Amino acid sequence: MARFSLCDVNNAYASFERVFDPSLEGRPIVILSGNDGCAIARSAEAKALGIEMGEPAFKLRRFEKDGLVMLSSNFPLYGDMSARVMAVLATFSPGIEVYSIDEAFLDLSGMPQADMTPWCREVKATVQRWTGVPISVGVGSTKTLAKLANRLAKKSKKADGALDLTADPAWLEPALKRTPVGDVWGIGRQFAAKCGVEGIRTAWDLSQRPDGWIRKAMGAVGLRTVMELRGIPVLDLEVDAGDRKSACVSRTFGESVEDLDSVKDAVAEFAGRAAARLRRDGLLAGAVQAFAMTDRFRKDEPQASIGMTLPLAPASNATPAITSLALSAIERSFRPGYRWRKAGVLLLDLVRPEDVPADLFAPPAPVRSDALMKAIDELSDRMGRGAIGFGLRSEDAAWRARSGNRSPSWTTRWEDLPVVKA
Repeated sequence: MARFSLCDVNNAYASFERVFDPSLEGRPIVILSGNDGCAIARSAEAKALGIEMGEPAFKLRRFEKDGLVMLSSNFPLYGDMSARVMAVLATFSPGIEVYSIDEAFLDLSGMPQADMTPWCREVKATVQRWTGVPISVGVGSTKTLAKLANRLAKKSKKADGALDLTADPAWLEPALKRTPVGDVWGIGRQFAAKCGVEGIRTAWDLSQRPDGWIRKAMGAVGLRTVMELRGIPVLDLEVDAGDRKSACVSRTFGESVEDLDSVKDAVAEFAGRAAARLRRDGLLAGAVQAFAMTDRFRKDEPQASIGMTLPLAPASNATPAITSLALSAIERSFRPGYRWRKAGVLLLDLVRPEDVPADLFAPPAPVRSDALMKAIDELSDRMGRGAIGFGLRSEDAAWRARSGNRSPSWTTRWEDLPVVKA
């Protein structure tokens, strides 16, 4: 019998922060976006206060009297803690699909236990003990039902973060009836609203609709979702997600800038980060796009966006080649007289080196660039990102993002390692 588990970190970013700062336990926490602009993650306590996703930081100050803690996003910490959680989960099943930074599907098809609830509790306890991070575990006969079980496990005090919907077939119908149709994995807001008009309120209501109606209203993708709700496995575990087709690094500036040099400064840094990402994944780019835009929320200022895509031949992941092309694109498309608020670099047509199409007319790739990039990457890994690079960029430039409330990078920077005094 096919069985899947969905393991999900509870309030991931807030939980990662609490591992190294126990004083945050029980307090409402909000993680802010770049430049400390708005809420992108909330703890359960913050949700209970009525704080919404995307709410501007300046509006949240009214909750400080309730003990609210606002923290700048610390993605190096979150990425490292996520990797630790996934490494622990991988010890419980040979088949694992890392679905997002805080979620993973496990293949339980070979497990002999009829009731996986004790196993769920063991996984939950082990992750908590080894990483300090709380998770919820749901089991279902399909990936969609595993996702639904995880949601119910979080909300039910009786389940206490662990629920196996395959343990008793009689549990499935009540579980579907307790799940609003808008909370079903793969059902977007637009279709949820349409379901409401049709009298479809719950996942159970949706699962009982005829296939013809589902196919007409939702298409083939929607029919697969409904089949999964009925307990028919359609979605396989994606152990190998395949190579990415593009890579983008973009940031909102700390302050708007008007001069070309400042925009080029930012684009050069973003190009370097994007190139390093390609080298880490073993990919080459066949085209480079650089872009910039004004602040669309400033209705009192003129609005514009600029950008250009240029081919990269031969395909490369070398920082000098990608940066040179990105700077050329932004120079050729730049328009003076505007206040630029965001910029980025998008690498396109990504391929493996062995899959690069032969081109008789393309100039040969510089032989020494591979060795140079390897040396730079090794130094960056050893000494931290930004320890070495191309060109000089001011650390206090106006375009750099603000992050006044960022916690230390406890696990990724030597100088931030916690110190224990005995």
